[in-house]
Amino acid sequence: MSTNSPISDGAVSNANSGSFHAGMLSVSLTVKDISKSLAWYHDVLGFTIDRKIERDGKLRSVALKAGDVRLSINQDDGAKGWDRVKGEGFSLRITTEQNVDEIAQRIKKLGGTLDSEPADMPWGVRLFRLKDPDGFKLAISSILAA
Repeated sequence: MSTNSPISDGAVSNANSGSFHAGMLSVSLTVKDISKSLAWYHDVLGFTIDRKIERDGKLRSVALKAGDVRLSINQDDGAKGWDRVKGEGFSLRITTEQNVDEIAQRIKKLGGTLDSEPADMPWGVRLFRLKDPDGFKLAISSILAA
């Protein structure tokens, strides 16, 4: 270990025995137009609606699911500015056992736009990329057969 590291050698060797084991990742996204985003995630991508939350008669949040993937979309209140950039610096990769070529075709048929067509990747997956209405980046992939 480097002598410049703030973590001691003992802490690193003990990290494996008590390492973090997660079962699922849920994501919460703040969106500019929740109705538009809901239509995109539900109608175009194919997520199902788990729960809707309204406040003062207005839709504020929707919990969505697709298999084990959980995604919440929340209406932006504008407090940090309506023009702030969303979705920069990360992407969400969703892995499926379904045929990604068929998923990509369905998305395009329903008006979605792909950033990249399905392609085999050197790390053993077939993958395509797209963005949601707010610019959040998604990658949909399946593991290539051996």
